[in-house]
Amino acid sequence: MSDEPRIRPENEENPKTAASAPSPGGGALLESPEAAAERLARELSDLNERHLRLAAEYDNFRKRTAKERMELTARAQGDLVKQIIDPLDDLARVIAQGPGASDAKTVLDAVEVVDKKMMKALAAAGLEVINPVGEPFDPERHEAVSIAPAASAAEDHIVAMVFQPGYLFKGQLLRAARVVVKQWNG
Repeated sequence: MSDEPRIRPENEENPKTAASAPSPGGGALLESPEAAAERLARELSDLNERHLRLAAEYDNFRKRTAKERMELTARAQGDLVKQIIDPLDDLARVIAQGPGASDAKTVLDAVEVVDKKMMKALAAAGLEVINPVGEPFDPERHEAVSIAPAASAAEDHIVAMVFQPGYLFKGQLLRAARVVVKQWNG
């Protein structure tokens, strides 16, 4: 028989601690230092294993959600592209006519129709055009590129002209409108 202590289940009585078992009147059961060290080592091992499992589960969750987010983004982009395919086809037909097939007015009309279809499709997807002529200047949505004199104090800080329209997509500013702002010097 070896000198190493035998590991016993917690419900089995240890002969070393049996002598210090509580008497019917009370007292405490003392655990030998070796048994306590073994028990604590097992608990540490169990906790470490649980920690590693939780860390692996979290890592899998993080990877899965990142993959789902990328798939969702790709699906949303595909839906947007699907909405602008028809206007792109129309534009390709205008280009295919060639330089001598139509007069300038016909080509311009065709491009205007394509532009309207494209803007309608993008508006349905959530795009808003910022064209603030006559509105008060808003530095959150407008970029002043120049100033113009205002005829009265009431026109001070009013947008006079738009150089380049701005765009919002579902409430998110994509590009600020570049504008000329009236300024009263009176």
